[in-house]
Amino acid sequence: MLCHEVDYKIIGHDMQMVEVELDPNETVIAEAGAMTYMEEDITFEAKMGDGSEPDQGFMGKLFSAGKRVISGESLFMTHFTNTGSGKKHVSFASPFPGSIIAINLAQLGSGLLCQKDSFLAAALGTKIDIAFNRKLGAGFFGGEGFILEKLQGDGMAFIHAGGTVVKKELNNQTLRLDTGCLVAFSDGIDYNIEMTKGLKSMFFGGEGMFLATLRGTGSVWIQSLPFSRLADRVLENAPSHGGSDKGEGSILGGIGRLID
Repeated sequence: MLCHEVDYKIIGHDMQMVEVELDPNETVIAEAGAMTYMEEDITFEAKMGDGSEPDQGFMGKLFSAGKRVISGESLFMTHFTNTGSGKKHVSFASPFPGSIIAINLAQLGSGLLCQKDSFLAAALGTKIDIAFNRKLGAGFFGGEGFILEKLQGDGMAFIHAGGTVVKKELNNQTLRLDTGCLVAFSDGIDYNIEMTKGLKSMFFGGEGMFLATLRGTGSVWIQSLPFSRLADRVLENAPSHGGSDKGEGSILGGIGRLID
């Protein structure tokens, strides 16, 4: 199935959203809860599956959706369609501060693999599947594998990342990075998760016990602030008591906590 040819524009800087322009009868699919606003004549419907294979049948849709449930994703995806006679717009936003990446899958010439929480929206016809990787250097994930989403098609797809996004082009090269900083990479790049060598580096280096290793030729997208890292910092600095701390960030705040 050919993907719908949707136009778009990305709005904002630190808290971005993407506004998708739909011609009559065009459809964009998105994760549940990602929509921020839509114009008149845009209708939406929660469906099982991505709609890339309309003749798939109920059992095929159930199997595909079941893999999403196993990976922690929603069973349903929301389909937004322009049922009017003119161009209409619908927008989607990231769930945390960062950037939205627009990727033309037709230009990649192959599929795109991304972290399962980074997918935001895509043109109807994009096949969204779960990819399980079992090549884990230390079996850290209990045999479940490093779960990724695989996007295939010839249309636009939108993924979101935390902080600043860097795109690296590998030419038969190797790149190692923090597992949380990996957003997406083009299909064909070999990837693995390897344990940090040396006990000293593992426990005192502060970089984590595992690194993602990517080898080959293609594109890699990296985020500077994974949401997990942001959440850890927030929890570390959150007040441990129930009352408000009006002196937070000042010397009075510290004194107040000591008195408490």
